[in-house]
Amino acid sequence: MAHKYIDNYREQGARKKLVEELRKKGIEDENVLKAIGTVRRHYFFDETFWNQAYKDIAFPIGEGQTISQPYTVAYQSQLLHVKKGDKVLEIGTGSGYQTCILLELGAKVYTIERQEKLYNLTRQVLPHIGYKANFFVGDGSIGIAKHAPYDKIIVTAGAPTVPDVLLKQLNIGGILVIPVGDEKTQKMVTVLKVGENDYEKIVLDTFRFVPLVGDKAW
Repeated sequence: MAHKYIDNYREQGARKKLVEELRKKGIEDENVLKAIGTVRRHYFFDETFWNQAYKDIAFPIGEGQTISQPYTVAYQSQLLHVKKGDKVLEIGTGSGYQTCILLELGAKVYTIERQEKLYNLTRQVLPHIGYKANFFVGDGSIGIAKHAPYDKIIVTAGAPTVPDVLLKQLNIGGILVIPVGDEKTQKMVTVLKVGENDYEKIVLDTFRFVPLVGDKAW
C-alpha cells in the first residue's frame, strides 16, 4: 500500500466538516472533537482512497480488519474520559487511528495487536507521522499484565463477555470500555472499577465491531 503524507486545505477542510458532523451526532467532549480534527486520517489510506478518509464510515485496511468509523472512535474515546497522563491500554491497534486519538488526548498508550502484519505496519507508520506509543504483538484478550495497572482500557473489537483478566488490570477508579455481544452486533459497555473486586457496569448503544479473537474471547 502506497502512503503519502501531505495535508492540504482540502483535507483540513474535510476534517472540520467531520468534526461538525460528529458534534451533530451527539459527540460532546470538546477534547475528543479537537483530537478528531487534528489527526490526519487520510494518512492511514492509500492516496487512491483519500476521498473516503473523512467520511463517517469504516474502511478496509487488510488482514480482515477496518479503520474504525470516526463516530465509533469518538464515542469510545468520550466514554474513557481520558485525562492528560492517563495510562491507557488499547486492545486492537488495527490501523493505529484510535491510538493517535488517545495520544492527542494526552494518554500514555500501550497498544496490542494480534495480526503481526498490522503490528509491523503501524509501529512504523505512527512514529513517522509524529505519534509515539508502546506497541505489542499478541493476544489482546488477556491484556498486558506486566505493564498493569492501567487507568483506562479500551477494546476495539467485539467480545462475547467482559474478560475478568482485563478488569484485574485496571486501577481502582479506572474505566474499561468494551463492545460486548455476538459476532455480528454488540452493545457498548462501560465498566468502572470502584473497589478491588467491585465494579459498576453501564450498557449503552449498539455497534458492529470485528470479533475480538483470543484466549478470553472468540
